[in-house]
Amino acid sequence: MRRFRPGWIPTLVVLALLPGLIALGCWQLGRAEEKRVLLEVYAQREVDAPLATTQLLQTLDPAYRRVHLYGRFDAGHSVLLDNRMRDGQAGVELLQPFHDQASGLWLLVNRGWLPWPDRRVPVHFDTPEQTLALNASVYVAPGSSFQLHPDPVGGQWPHLLNAIDAAQVWQQLDREGFAHELRLEPGPAAYRLDWPIVAMGPEKHLGYAVQWFALAIALVLLYLYFGWHNNKEKQHGHRHSTGPA
Repeated sequence: MRRFRPGWIPTLVVLALLPGLIALGCWQLGRAEEKRVLLEVYAQREVDAPLATTQLLQTLDPAYRRVHLYGRFDAGHSVLLDNRMRDGQAGVELLQPFHDQASGLWLLVNRGWLPWPDRRVPVHFDTPEQTLALNASVYVAPGSSFQLHPDPVGGQWPHLLNAIDAAQVWQQLDREGFAHELRLEPGPAAYRLDWPIVAMGPEKHLGYAVQWFALAIALVLLYLYFGWHNNKEKQHGHRHSTGPA
């Protein structure tokens, strides 16, 4: 009967790598389930009737809730979200404070995407001056955005940022405001509104999970193969060394 002798170096390598590969696969499965639930919640709330802003403040889970707004935009304190691509074209998303008259609450409303092909020229946009009745939905990011360098605080308006933090905007303006971004629905104040709900869908996470588990299986199979193969070579060499002179 052959003995299994993989050697201590391959054993240490497998012990070091295998738990990590399995953990990464399980993590991707968890992320896939999170995204599936998130998309399901979005689909359900997309067809719900809009809430009043007074109702929104009493909602424990505001993510993707539709809201009816009535008030005016603040044109003097716009925020431009940089590095937003559409159809291979560079641009920005325009966010502006909106004062809701029914509740007296300030809300940060994303009016959509604008092209910005030439950075030597400022982004052009118009802000309605009249009172507007609008519908929007609350956007709660599934995770914090990765940034190599944090966005600068303060400076001239409009602010050009890579990630939005509504609470920080209200702190700069010294206003009481809603803690999350609202994404505008089609209407008179909207630009291009085709936001992706999630940057990576559940199917991609499942694909990555399969890859990590496949690597784990391949590692185990290689470990078993070399364990038996090395033992066979040792036995073969031993026979030659003990043969007749």
